[in-house]
Amino acid sequence: MIRLARLGAIGLIASVLAAIGAEPARLPADQLAKAVRSDSISIPTPGELFAALEKPGKTDWSGQYRGPIPVTYRNRAQIALNLGGLIADGFVAVEAKDSQQVKNIGSDIIKLAKALGVSQNLLSRGNSINEFAENNEWDTLQEELEATQNEVKSSMQSHSDQDLVILVSLGGWIRGTQVVSGAIMHNYDERSVSEQLPGIEKLVSFPADKAPSLDEVRKVNEAVGKVMEEIENKAVAK
Repeated sequence: MIRLARLGAIGLIASVLAAIGAEPARLPADQLAKAVRSDSISIPTPGELFAALEKPGKTDWSGQYRGPIPVTYRNRAQIALNLGGLIADGFVAVEAKDSQQVKNIGSDIIKLAKALGVSQNLLSRGNSINEFAENNEWDTLQEELEATQNEVKSSMQSHSDQDLVILVSLGGWIRGTQVVSGAIMHNYDERSVSEQLPGIEKLVSFPADKAPSLDEVRKVNEAVGKVMEEIENKAVAK
């Protein structure tokens, strides 16, 4: 059975939802300690998740698009979560080889980065993303998205915003999990699932001799879908 406990996700997500509606944006020390331990396990990037999913066969990446999200949040914790989610969306658009979608998402990434005060070093990244998308340089685009995520984290770390660094990682992980579980759910094949699970074992744990059922995959997708709704919902940011 797929379980998110491997990354301590249940406690971590609860901490995140509490942080979204709280001021100040910094996580309490005990919650931050839990998040740090989870981050030390090395949360997989969206690119790593999607690469593992692509191995068994062709994936309908455009079928995993979501509608536009607000880019005018006031709560820094919520901004960080949504920034991570948008970077994951960028990876989806790259996998779909959709240049316009990449450019749209890149623009939103810059807007949220500005709200966190880390936009100065990212402006050139935004221009590069547009240029690479225009020229259909998909491998380079994926590298640029990874570099963008790392630059965001580096900038926040330099300002002692480690809690926000963790939230960016978590936002990308949640959105990535939503995409992966959604893709598996709509193209379910037990044999295929068995082949791809070793590639995403950093994300889930399950019995080695049994592939997850369609219902278990659906539950993961529904759970992360609800979390994404909470992350995107401006009404919770006070």
